[in-house]
Amino acid sequence: MIRRLACLTLVAALAGCNAVPQEADNPQIGVGADTRVGVAPLPADASVELPGTHPPQEIVTSGLEGSLAPDNATPEERIPEIVERGKIIVGVDQALNLISFRDPMTGELTGFDIDLAHEVARDIFGNPDAVEFRFVESADRVDAITSGKVDMVIRSMTITKDRAEKIAFSTPYLDVSTRMLVRTGSPVRTPEDIGTDAVCVTDRSTGLQKVRQLAPEATIIKTRSWSDCLVTLQQGQTTVVMTDDTMLSGIAAQDAFTNIVGPRLAQESYGIGIAQANEGLVRQVNSTLERIFNDGTWDAMYTTWFSRWLPPASPPPLHYREEEQ
Repeated sequence: MIRRLACLTLVAALAGCNAVPQEADNPQIGVGADTRVGVAPLPADASVELPGTHPPQEIVTSGLEGSLAPDNATPEERIPEIVERGKIIVGVDQALNLISFRDPMTGELTGFDIDLAHEVARDIFGNPDAVEFRFVESADRVDAITSGKVDMVIRSMTITKDRAEKIAFSTPYLDVSTRMLVRTGSPVRTPEDIGTDAVCVTDRSTGLQKVRQLAPEATIIKTRSWSDCLVTLQQGQTTVVMTDDTMLSGIAAQDAFTNIVGPRLAQESYGIGIAQANEGLVRQVNSTLERIFNDGTWDAMYTTWFSRWLPPASPPPLHYREEEQ
């Protein structure tokens, strides 16, 4: 088992316990007490959060106001500027395997979220390829929307109260569960099993708050991407990666010596993020979601990307607010 950061494991690298920071960027050491300590650095821009240094913040994902239902308007009426431009600009990831990633064989972006963006473009322009993808870091998703860098973000973004105060969301397009990924042979099956070991999450994600809550004694390795979390797991710097099961399935697909384990620890819904002022685009996107939920497109997408790793699923229920007629 990988154990909590301790002075004895850091002496050689830091020349004294007084040098240990509460939170350090990319320390040139492994985290834990196995034989690989001191050999491999953490991924670029990773940081270490020691237990108890940041209390968990409540993440409100239920009881939120619904999205705007589609109306009878055309795309030209709902979003004339986007139609005139001839393409929609979408913020995505390029390294979330199965969700939004670059195919190593073709070099093309592909995955569940990418397919969804193409379906939105299909309904606006009659051309699923009328999309310009821009890469957005996990921590920059809301800023990319509010700054106008993109028209919308489709990047495994959980619908939360905090985010909904800054941006608009579509109706949910995917329900997910928080679970854990471990190396084959690990005895960890519950958060209690983690103890003082290290857990990896991406910074400023909802998963970070869950780890603080569910594994309060664990050291947390915060990275820029989930691919970096896989690296820390492979290097023995962490015992667990904790996040949504869809993202864990993409990590597991890249490494046959990892397994998704344990119960569902929490449930959330992903939504497409859009500027609050762009009500027409919200309604346009929701019209696409209704179509793919009903014509079998969503089922085909889910089967293609997740059926090998996750149990069968159905589209989320539509969630709209009441509006005056």
